[in-house]
Amino acid sequence: MTPPVRTARQIAFTVLEQWRDTGQFAAPLLESVFSRNNELSAADRGLASELTYGVIRRQATLNAVLKPRMKRPPEQVEPALWTLLQLGTYQLLFHSTDSQHASIHETVELTKWLNNARWTGFTNGVLRSVQRDLENQFVAVAAADAIPLAPEHFLKLARPLLPNPSTDPSGYVAAAGSLPQWLVENWSNRMDFDQMLRMSMWFNTPAATWLRVNRLRTDGDTVIAALESAGISATLEEDGCMVRLAGTAHVPSLPGFNDGHFTVQDPSATSAARLLAPVPGQRVLDLCAAPGTKSTHLAELMENRGQVVAVDSHPERLERIAPAANRLGLSIIEPVLVDESGEDLPSGPFDAVLVDVPCSNTGVLGKRPEARWRLEANEPTRLARLQSRLLEQAAETVTSGGRLVYSTCSVEPVENDQVVSRFLDNRPDFEQVQRHEHVPGKPADGGFQALLVHKGN
Repeated sequence: MTPPVRTARQIAFTVLEQWRDTGQFAAPLLESVFSRNNELSAADRGLASELTYGVIRRQATLNAVLKPRMKRPPEQVEPALWTLLQLGTYQLLFHSTDSQHASIHETVELTKWLNNARWTGFTNGVLRSVQRDLENQFVAVAAADAIPLAPEHFLKLARPLLPNPSTDPSGYVAAAGSLPQWLVENWSNRMDFDQMLRMSMWFNTPAATWLRVNRLRTDGDTVIAALESAGISATLEEDGCMVRLAGTAHVPSLPGFNDGHFTVQDPSATSAARLLAPVPGQRVLDLCAAPGTKSTHLAELMENRGQVVAVDSHPERLERIAPAANRLGLSIIEPVLVDESGEDLPSGPFDAVLVDVPCSNTGVLGKRPEARWRLEANEPTRLARLQSRLLEQAAETVTSGGRLVYSTCSVEPVENDQVVSRFLDNRPDFEQVQRHEHVPGKPADGGFQALLVHKGN
């Protein structure tokens, strides 16, 4: 049984063990621990979060560095011990290169906290071996002895521990960028080495927090002024519709949150509702709507006049729509529970339909760090069949001359252009008039949207 947690590193270890054992997402696990430790400082919460998500993101890189030091394969090492070694190695490589002694000491202290003296000397020895491989120098190009931290900024190792990028570029990106090998190999069919490496760096960088300004209640300048008065640095972007925070924040505590002045949403996600461009008074369908972030955006664009029918097949997630709408002062959203088959969709016709389909999340692997390790090689193709069905069902509800936006947070062609092309081949009464392909890191999440217009009979 794990002893009571009191420090950031103890929290990170505890959550990582729960994440590995249960398969749950790290965010609610962290929040559960935080709620039981009210005395934790903001700095400790931030460190616990960084270490937890960092280890999850960097699994493959950490394993590549640790494996040469072990006399047996990782699967034969006690899982909790491997978690400890990953946690210590993450700190040495990515968190505290200027205080390596403290990183080793604090990790070794965890073995005592766990009352496992048998691990103490072993953990100390392995981490000191990792430390000896760090030259505390940085280079500008990828190499088998260089770990990417940022574009043209690589941590130099004393010996090659990674695949050679010249002879095995996909292997290098998978190990150094900490991504599934099969996914990188898929990308290599349409991306060059620099593109894949840049994308992996983006996915290993903590995601920025973006706020979508609710123009029915305020404006961007007012949001910025309130944040700056609270000592929070932020910039106004996207024609005054989006605010980008300079650092992380507990969003419900931000000034203006309770007044409905903003919603957390990435620019690539806001692009879907803007592309659909609903107008006041229209009847709009939001398919796969929960938890309602895009539904509320549609209602804001409609000036809270008309109707947004927000459907989803997950009752717990659907219940989150009403509180979000109430906070933002929106009254035109009608949540509707439907069957997973989608056969009981609300009757049309609708002037506009948003189809934001379930997808592989390969455009948001930084924001959803667990997703990369949950994905299986056949997942995009399997999802494409579901996506095609949802698009076909949604199209049946669109009025003549109406607009439909197909949206994903994937960067896989099989889920994006190929789904739309197949749909258009079967439905000559629709035409594609616009498409947006969002590249991860330019400036935010990756994704895809296509605007389809019903031409009529």
